[in-house]
Amino acid sequence: MEGRDDDKAAGGFEALRSTLRHTLRDPGIVRGVRSYLRVNQASGFDCPGCAWPDPDDRAALEFCEQGAKAVAHEATRHTIGAEFFRSHSIPSLLEQPGNWLERQGRLTEPLFRAHGSDHYEPISWEDAYARAGATLRGLASPDEAIFYTSGRTSNEAAFLYQLFVREFGTNNLPDCSNMCHESSGTGLTEVIGVGKGTVTLADFDAADAIFVIGQNPGSNHPRMLTTLQAARKRGCRIVSVNPLRERGLVRFAHPKDPLALLGRSQPITDLYVQVRVGGDVALLKALMKIVLREEAQTPGQILDWDFIQTHTSGFDELQASLDATPMEALVAASGVPLDAIEEAASVYLDAERVIICWAMGLTQHKHGVANVQEIVNLLLLRGNLGKPGAGPCPVRGHSNVQGDRTMGIFERPAASFLDRLEAEFGFAPPREHGVDTVGAIEAMRDGKARVFMALGGNFVVAAPDTPIVEAALAGMDLTVHVATKLNRSHLVTGKESLLLPCLGRSERDLQGGREQFVTVEDSMSVVHRSQGGLEPVGAGLRSEPAIVTGTARATLGEDSKVAWEELAADYDLVRDHIERVIPGFEEYNRRVRRPEGFTLPHAPQERRFETPDSRAGFRVHPLPPDPVGPGQFLMMTIRSHDQYNTTVYSEDDRYRGIEGGRRVVLVREGDLDGTGLHEDDVVTLTSHFEGETRSLSGFRIVAHDLPTRCVATYFPEANPLVPLRHRADGSRTPAYKSVVVSLHKGDAPGSAASETPG
Repeated sequence: MEGRDDDKAAGGFEALRSTLRHTLRDPGIVRGVRSYLRVNQASGFDCPGCAWPDPDDRAALEFCEQGAKAVAHEATRHTIGAEFFRSHSIPSLLEQPGNWLERQGRLTEPLFRAHGSDHYEPISWEDAYARAGATLRGLASPDEAIFYTSGRTSNEAAFLYQLFVREFGTNNLPDCSNMCHESSGTGLTEVIGVGKGTVTLADFDAADAIFVIGQNPGSNHPRMLTTLQAARKRGCRIVSVNPLRERGLVRFAHPKDPLALLGRSQPITDLYVQVRVGGDVALLKALMKIVLREEAQTPGQILDWDFIQTHTSGFDELQASLDATPMEALVAASGVPLDAIEEAASVYLDAERVIICWAMGLTQHKHGVANVQEIVNLLLLRGNLGKPGAGPCPVRGHSNVQGDRTMGIFERPAASFLDRLEAEFGFAPPREHGVDTVGAIEAMRDGKARVFMALGGNFVVAAPDTPIVEAALAGMDLTVHVATKLNRSHLVTGKESLLLPCLGRSERDLQGGREQFVTVEDSMSVVHRSQGGLEPVGAGLRSEPAIVTGTARATLGEDSKVAWEELAADYDLVRDHIERVIPGFEEYNRRVRRPEGFTLPHAPQERRFETPDSRAGFRVHPLPPDPVGPGQFLMMTIRSHDQYNTTVYSEDDRYRGIEGGRRVVLVREGDLDGTGLHEDDVVTLTSHFEGETRSLSGFRIVAHDLPTRCVATYFPEANPLVPLRHRADGSRTPAYKSVVVSLHKGDAPGSAASETPG
């Protein structure tokens, strides 16, 4: 189980072979090819994978290996229904790993688990809606219900969902972004006035340098590699900053290039900086300190003084803080040698236009918001914001997580949004803030919530502190899941549970006698249509908008101010409402029918900042303390290449050269010296947080290229080690990437009770 495979190129023949294997296993050649010809096409459907934008000049096959896996996974011809659940009890299914559950096939009919039963049984759609509605109406307060949302939900379904929830009377709308990019939204909103990135795909054609920090696009956003490859070929310099040396950031062989099948590949990164886990604030401060040093040596030649004085605030405080921080302390905290920091700074200084991209390697830390704001600090120094080829670029990992937030999936909605909602629909939406994901878990754990409804996702597996989450859900009166496939969250039920199967992105959606389409928003604020063409795998499937409106109608009854049946039958009507409620969606139905869709307005792109002082703000953050004590490591959780979010396609990790199991801990070989531990030893991992410990056993040590005193484990296997209270300051994002752990041979007392299959 070696972990030293980064010298090979990402993509190439291996990617094609993987795509073929998944195609044969799930949809089959005919259904698979029909799907691939439509995915990410102007007249087709949006990939259910990541949110990387589509180029204007789309290829006939506009998808990557991971996108093909996601499409094949959803478009599978395999189904499960009443017979499957008669043969498999819920306790027996809980013993199976997560990838086995999802491989069984698509759900095709609504299912109900009655109180005291060990089996799901078929139920009619109307009875399912009635049960959900009756339980919701019976709550003492609407705030006793939690309404979770996955980032793959369409704009139309998300808008209808938040409309239902707010007319019901609560803002309890946690979503998956609370667990991933909330630090980006929080950090950016505070300093530039909006929680989204400012760049477009065209900016990558104009950038002189691109920094990719805390991101592994080769496995999580592979189409981004094509963009990076093109940028480097024209002379743009690329700096990758990541604790692990990831194959996809080193070399890339485009699977559509015939020569790639013969082994030809191209480098992606000019400079690879292996920062210590949690060392990003220190590294970014060190880069800024060098920028200020160069300005002092050549006054007026380095900083963009006109931009700083006209458009920013807080520069003097930032400069004073950097001047007071010794470079030696920053080098030590970052784990990066000074010469490598100087080289990275040189790339930044030599570039007129710089883009900085990042993902969850930055956001899922206790100082995740600080990480994001230090990036903005660095960009502001040279005016790299609001001009072509420059700006911050958070890369979202779910296909419409950004659109969900735009549609109002947020526990802390702006008063102006609620005002417009009230004016449009004639009811008074609740004004008190609801709970985010962490708050939802706490509310369920503490008996303050009685119903949990999830529009997609795999909540149990995605959330931290897994045993607490499972116990919290088991205490619900009712759990409701809208899903395409079976996952572990559907088996950790409340006293009663409903499992409602929905159409996939790739499938035809016939409502009101005609085919409908939905819309999504990508990472760069482009809104475009998505319309599946495959015949649904089951006649009993319903669309997400239909399920939401059916539940709303059964819950709210005739007193509702919303014409739910009309909206379910015609998504154009939903978009008409969105146009009147959400700024930027003028002429929504007309503009979204254009092949390229449309881009939402973004004030920072015009150097307008909707902050209290109408300026972009420099922010000063202290250097995070080193939390690691003697004999301890800082653990980050990672995804494998054969995985997308909580969906695990295989037990292997092809790009890292790890095969035959995911219960591994990646450790720098030199860090094992003197510990009595060796590669391939099986150890127990114990996390340490404010006097609490959590343990998991059965992890095999794999030697890997990591900074000293850092280890990596797979998400979600290591989630039980992540304390619920360990989260990012400001955003409350769980700190999956900065968990203090120790390693011990054998089993720790009580560790077996903490383990979670799959």
